[in-house]
Amino acid sequence: MSQTAAPDYSYAGERVERVARAATDVRFDDRGLIPAVVQQVGSGEVLMVAWMNEESLRLTFETGTSWFWSRSRQELWNKGATSGNMQKVIRVLVDCDADTLVVEVDSPGPACHTGHRSCFFRELVADESETPSAGV
Repeated sequence: MSQTAAPDYSYAGERVERVARAATDVRFDDRGLIPAVVQQVGSGEVLMVAWMNEESLRLTFETGTSWFWSRSRQELWNKGATSGNMQKVIRVLVDCDADTLVVEVDSPGPACHTGHRSCFFRELVADESETPSAGV
């Protein structure tokens, strides 16, 4: 999507297969939605997870900024339009089943509505009554 940066045709150490959106059967769920994991380009940090519908995906490609579907408000929203922290979309990756997206962005500020850089600023830990298994 980005016209200024040199294209990076790899992800997770593997070459990325470039496919046209029109030629890919993106699998929206029965509500017409698909989950989108939003990552900061370069660092790979997960900023947020949101939902897209066909229209928000189209608007993302047309505008070069991230658009999502708000399940609670039942409306489209352009991430950062109110706060000024617009996410410039670098590229959109689709998984092997075409039912999940990764949206790589250049996000200039907080991605979370709480003001945090990432929505993932809380660590879930076992309760005292739970016996943690190895690695948790």
